[in-house]
Amino acid sequence: MTDALKPLIDVTRKYPQIEGEVIWADGAQWSAQDTDEDGLDGEEIPYYAEGMIAEGFSCAWQVLGTGAPEFVRLFFWQGTMPALPTDPDLLSSGKA
Repeated sequence: MTDALKPLIDVTRKYPQIEGEVIWADGAQWSAQDTDEDGLDGEEIPYYAEGMIAEGFSCAWQVLGTGAPEFVRLFFWQGTMPALPTDPDLLSSGKA
């Protein structure tokens, strides 16, 4: 795993019940995955991010929750990164 993903790995290890959502850049906007069935389990999150980085995509993430991490948004793009959405439940974020 890349060192840039270490904060994300730490969150998923400490909170294994956390779930993730993949969101793709669509021009200057973000487009979430189509169905809940495409969601990621906690243990899958860092591996999915690492695989997409290896494929040439850039990655950012947001950890959301009320008090404790509950959900991760994984953002992928090539070229110019659109502005990330704001969320009142944002606990942390990062970029690889």
